[in-house]
Amino acid sequence: MFTGYTPELMDDLRFRWKRVQKALCETGADALLAGTNVNLLYLSGRIFMGHIYLPAEGEPLFFVRRPGGLTGANVTDIRKPEQLPDLLRDAGITLPGKLLLESDDLTFSEHTRLSAVFPGAVLSNGSALLRKCRTVKTPYEIRIMKKTGSRHAAVVAQFASVYEPGMTDQQWSVQMFRLMLEAGSLGLFRIAGGSMEGFMGTILAGDNGGAASPYDFALGGAGLHPSLPVGQSGVKLAEGMAVMVDIAGNFYGYLTDCTRTFSIGRLPQKAYDAHRLSSDIQQAIAAAGTPGARCEDLYALALKMADGAGFADHFMGFAQKAKFVGHGTGLVINEQPVLGVRSKETLEAGMCIALEPKFVLPGTGAVGVEDTFLVTPSGMENLTPCDPALHVL
Repeated sequence: MFTGYTPELMDDLRFRWKRVQKALCETGADALLAGTNVNLLYLSGRIFMGHIYLPAEGEPLFFVRRPGGLTGANVTDIRKPEQLPDLLRDAGITLPGKLLLESDDLTFSEHTRLSAVFPGAVLSNGSALLRKCRTVKTPYEIRIMKKTGSRHAAVVAQFASVYEPGMTDQQWSVQMFRLMLEAGSLGLFRIAGGSMEGFMGTILAGDNGGAASPYDFALGGAGLHPSLPVGQSGVKLAEGMAVMVDIAGNFYGYLTDCTRTFSIGRLPQKAYDAHRLSSDIQQAIAAAGTPGARCEDLYALALKMADGAGFADHFMGFAQKAKFVGHGTGLVINEQPVLGVRSKETLEAGMCIALEPKFVLPGTGAVGVEDTFLVTPSGMENLTPCDPALHVL
């Protein structure tokens, strides 16, 4: 393992290796080969160019192409992946009969190349296995998520202070992004899925809150340019607009999600009613979100509450609806599980879930809240606690 790590992190990495190794044994695989950024970070605590070879039993091996100079136990510099079989043999490791690759995340050429490196192995897809292992956070990860959420909430509480009358949504977003960066945000908004892109978060003003996006976000927005069709559109913030601010927190590699809604002057009463309902739905899911709760049942609870209050047509979109009310978060903003229709997954203690009941009101905009919660035996604990009220600017 790489030198310079704290005993706490080393203990937690060993915990992660054992979790993945248990899953490997259940699939009958001999080893896993990982090389994508998120899984390198999960399995080694850092990102490098290269591969981690994790056998079903024993210590992982770290093969580093870049940067040079990394040292530690089981760390070897390589020039190309074709060296791996000989290096494994030199370490006294039998080449795998069944090997898992990150097939969902590799390009065709990368997968073809690695397949040729291990011609005698039966190759299977390990991407889902790794995603599943990442859903339940380790003790160390939970401490990082709590630390991130606290810092995130403290910055969100300052957003109104950098608003000035006459701003566009983009001008205000620049000032809010600045606050996040000054507080130590790494700036990276890491999203799973090859066609999913974004920058730190979205600011949705007025009817842009209901603009359809090609991305699988709860609410998208039109964006500033067709090359990035999501988020703020450049509209001037004007009286009677609801403005939804959804900026992720990323201070230590793990992401928390938090949304707050603002208004330019007064809004119609319907907007306040919908916003209050959003908080009620979030609190109801948090109370019901104990280990063993079915994700589709939690989504159904949200939908039932929206329908009972007469807001079903506006729930999670208007012209285009998102069929979920929450999602896992961690090393990427959209970890598993998804609290959505037909989601058969169940909650487990240690999962971190972003709950985001939102409503779109044509002519006014989007209203609602989002917070990141930790699943505990007694319900969900809010990791991003800041005032959820609809703030007047």
